[in-house]
Amino acid sequence: MLRTAFAALCALLLAGPVSAQSGPSAEAMARVMQLETAAEVMRAEGLALGDELAADMLGGRGGAIWDRRISALYDAGRLVEVVSGELADGLDAGAAQAVRDFFTAPLGRRILTLENDARRAMIDDDIEALARQSYLDLRGSDDPRLAQVARFIEVNDLVERNVAGALSSDYRFTRGMVEGGAMAMSEGEILDRVWASEGEIREDTREWLFGFLLMAYRPLSDAEMETYIDFSATEAGQALNAALFEGFEAFYANVSHGLGLSLAQAMQGSDL
Repeated sequence: MLRTAFAALCALLLAGPVSAQSGPSAEAMARVMQLETAAEVMRAEGLALGDELAADMLGGRGGAIWDRRISALYDAGRLVEVVSGELADGLDAGAAQAVRDFFTAPLGRRILTLENDARRAMIDDDIEALARQSYLDLRGSDDPRLAQVARFIEVNDLVERNVAGALSSDYRFTRGMVEGGAMAMSEGEILDRVWASEGEIREDTREWLFGFLLMAYRPLSDAEMETYIDFSATEAGQALNAALFEGFEAFYANVSHGLGLSLAQAMQGSDL
């Protein structure tokens, strides 16, 4: 499963004032420091996935050409460009100002750091496993932080959005594999294959989300967590969430297809 973005993992910290008469520009979004940091984390995730695919499906013989192709697909600069464009289109002046006010305050800056640090840490399989287990140990309990994280996930519709993103990624990846000649499947067969994994993807997504968010927000007080949930429920918070998902979906659509196509070509020993 290819990871898509989660709401507020890369929420923006606008550099400079936002005009009251117009929405934020793509250039302003491109200067968002935390978005650039998150893009580098996601690039690291992609490079790690490339190594896993080479080990599992190419017999550990990906080689320099494979590495260059994966590096080109997970271009952090391109990710910032695509997502910042969606943020510019999706946030009007009022929403952009509200987002700026929240994420330039000490709590907002701290949240961004916690989110990026936790996502970077979870590139390590052992840390991811520990985070998942922490959630599983709490699941079904009346733990207050678990309840807060559950409300945060519900407010931002994180499970459904990420399941949809994962299914889309799997579809595009499989299409790439078919187009590259590694698989022979009709369109209907591709769709059947993707949808057959929906239940597994949904459970995996829930575990990852809860594990990640419980780890990321552990240092926050209950009151700070409530403040973040409240902001997420505002019109500005919802607009931010939607724009982030649109941006990351646009980026990962090309990545997923390209990854499947590249893998198919590599499996057949053809030039990437």
